[in-house]
Amino acid sequence: MPPKWGEAMDNDTMLQCFEWYLPDNGLLWRRLAASSGWFQDLGVTQVWLPPAYKGAHGPRDVGYSPYDLYDLGEFDQKGSVRTKYGTKADYIACVGALQARGIQVFADVVFNHRMGADKTEPVMVVPVDPEDRTREIGPAREIDAWMKFTFPGRKKRYSAFQWDHRRFTGTDWDERTKTSGVFRVAGKQWDTAVDRENVNYDYLMGANVDIRSPEVFEELVRWGVWYARETGVDGFRLDAVKHINFPFFARWLKAVREQTGKRLPAVGEYWTGDVEVALSYLEQIDRAASLFDVPLHQRMYQASRSGGQYDMGALLNDTLATRVPELAVTFVDNHDTQPDQALFSYVDNWFRPLAYALILLMEQGTPCVFWGDLYGIPHSRYSPVEGLEMLMRVRRFCAYGPQRSYFDDRHVVGFTREGDDTHPLSGLAVVLTDGAGGEKAMSLGPRFAGAELFDITEHSPAVVKLDQEGQGVFPVGDGNVSVYLPTNAYEAIYISK
Repeated sequence: MPPKWGEAMDNDTMLQCFEWYLPDNGLLWRRLAASSGWFQDLGVTQVWLPPAYKGAHGPRDVGYSPYDLYDLGEFDQKGSVRTKYGTKADYIACVGALQARGIQVFADVVFNHRMGADKTEPVMVVPVDPEDRTREIGPAREIDAWMKFTFPGRKKRYSAFQWDHRRFTGTDWDERTKTSGVFRVAGKQWDTAVDRENVNYDYLMGANVDIRSPEVFEELVRWGVWYARETGVDGFRLDAVKHINFPFFARWLKAVREQTGKRLPAVGEYWTGDVEVALSYLEQIDRAASLFDVPLHQRMYQASRSGGQYDMGALLNDTLATRVPELAVTFVDNHDTQPDQALFSYVDNWFRPLAYALILLMEQGTPCVFWGDLYGIPHSRYSPVEGLEMLMRVRRFCAYGPQRSYFDDRHVVGFTREGDDTHPLSGLAVVLTDGAGGEKAMSLGPRFAGAELFDITEHSPAVVKLDQEGQGVFPVGDGNVSVYLPTNAYEAIYISK
């Protein structure tokens, strides 16, 4: 029986294939295609590619200022044919190269807003309080709004749908007076089924798409079906879902899945540290997608900034990984949390190996590795995370079987995986601390009776010999992590490098 929507398969590992400051040389798609074999060796089974369509800033656009969703680097618009990452032909070839290695491709979907309109329109709007979007702060007035999209380079190929002020509910710029604000289109209301930040967080930026419009919904379904068929992608990453009508993606995914006949797993970005809010959203979309585990990310960030005073025993409490592990995509950081970005909350460098050992090797959730941690971030002078490649291979070969958790101390915590018969190298022990080093008594179960385990991170020189019940005492150094493997797995991981 195939997995259900959003259900992790056999040790899935996702790789986010970009960071904010990649060079705008149009070569990313080719680079990823050439790297597909290495990704497979690391155990990557899913990749999240950046938005592939033309953005308002043309060849410099990271992708989150969407202009024309049908232009995947095919038309001369916004100053170039290609996008920041390459041409449409490059993109489709990249998707095929990754899939040939058994890697699923997730496309980034940005539906909340449009930017870079081709013309202004006179539009009646009502200014509202940016900190309380339900409160009007002035009478209705006419502005010149950037809301008319004509896509002159595409000339209605693939879609003749007209995007103008009828398709939007708000904007943030009046070209006539050169003033900014939050302006709601007169005669329209903000969607109420959205996050409660700023009282109502329907509006985020640019020209806010009227997602409740039947015509808009039909066009977005047509685009989704076209995109899935045109590119062959396997699934979707859904951007900024807290700003979009909550039931929308349940309806949209159902329609696109039915019309394409494809499984199309999806993962949404709902930026909240409150696990109850995230769980409520999952229910409102009928669990049609997974969610990134923002509560866990924020806990790891806090732990990294707490000077060794964080309660590590509570690290996994009130996270999606604990509450709904089958729908949790765990991550350490991403393009929004990296330095100089809007949601900056970059986990401190010393804690990053601990964080990755946790999300890659524990049973709960599907881990997503950040490009900037695998390759580094030259713009911010960040190096790759020490030992990350090794940890990814350990997940691929060893992180199987039931988990025994030992989060029973404020500082020194750990867990074991018992292994299984299907994966001959499987079974491991992980111990970590945010403070002084120590040791943890843990068990891998009777299948490991009398086994000897070594720390593959080489942080600890100890050889741990297990007793006849499969129990041993595992050391860890100050503010560090150690990952213990049996001898046969230890050697195989090194050979696979």
